[in-house]
Amino acid sequence: MKKKYWVIIVMLLVLIIDQVSKIYIKTNFSYGGGFNILGLDWARIYFVENEGMAYGLQLGGDYGKLLLSVFRIIMVVVLLFLLVKLVKANEKLSLLISFSLIIAGAMGNIIDSAFYGMIFSETPQFHGGIAQLFPQEGGYASFLHGKVVDMLYFPMIDTHLPDWLPKWGGDRFIFFQPIFNIADSAITVGVVSLLLFNRSFFTRKEDKGINETTTKKESSEEE
Repeated sequence: MKKKYWVIIVMLLVLIIDQVSKIYIKTNFSYGGGFNILGLDWARIYFVENEGMAYGLQLGGDYGKLLLSVFRIIMVVVLLFLLVKLVKANEKLSLLISFSLIIAGAMGNIIDSAFYGMIFSETPQFHGGIAQLFPQEGGYASFLHGKVVDMLYFPMIDTHLPDWLPKWGGDRFIFFQPIFNIADSAITVGVVSLLLFNRSFFTRKEDKGINETTTKKESSEEE
């Protein structure tokens, strides 16, 4: 199969799984609702929403939200342009898949920010209730101001610190508290794959830049 088809398949799979899971969670669970995955206490579906970046990080206010959404869109356009060039250059498949995962993940969260506020009713955070898709009264926010749906929660260690520890003794300690989604996972896997298995791509870029600089310097000296 041609590499470009693998790129398309990976991106479509990430987007479909991401959006299906988000729509299902948002239309079937109240805020904070969920269940244990395979009965495991440390692997949970736990529905929350966030205004900002991956893993619940935030950039405050309406302007911060808009700035983040615009930045995401610009980033995706730039990465798509780069990915097309990489496909035409017949780069190795692992590099193309890494970029595909990052782009698809970013697009998944862009869809939330861009459209969820327009097509869903608000999910009450304190009084229970489930959001409706395409409510008669309209959505809860304008274009690019929707909230990102998160639901994957893996508190692998949930304990209390020893009493003898200064300052934090007796406090509750949870290892890996972020709540995230499929799109966040795709971005993380794509970035890790780039760093671990495709470092030669960045090395080639650096070597090319050094060689071009050296060539220009030698040419100017000869003149």
